[in-house]
Amino acid sequence: MLVIIDTNVLLISISSKSKYHWLYQLILDKKIRIAFTHDILTEYEEQLALHWNPSVANNVIRALAELSTAAQMIVYYNLNLIKADEDDNKFVDCAFAANADFIITNDSHFNILKNIDFPNIPVLTIVEFQVLLEKQNYLKQ
Repeated sequence: MLVIIDTNVLLISISSKSKYHWLYQLILDKKIRIAFTHDILTEYEEQLALHWNPSVANNVIRALAELSTAAQMIVYYNLNLIKADEDDNKFVDCAFAANADFIITNDSHFNILKNIDFPNIPVLTIVEFQVLLEKQNYLKQ
């Protein structure tokens, strides 16, 4: 399974004390594949440095970049499907380029993708993703 992780979801999954830490752990354990672009990694790093500190940001970015189950994508098409917050389009374009199974986000701006027939880019919240993984026995219920 290949997913794109929105920054808001990554931020809430990093801490080992978070109820969503299972996601970051699955990524590190190479149980799910992720894709990102240079722009996405840059946003991750900026936001992690703001919410945690630059050292944590550097460690997380290094860990993600070195994973054999992570793919750094080059985007050739800018679909511009999200108008409410155009900065979110980098995740959509990455998902399209990677042929990702899902974008995992808690951002309601991505709901517009549910009304677009092509390209089909499924979006799940972290809770919806957790339910899906439990049904597929990726996670213990």
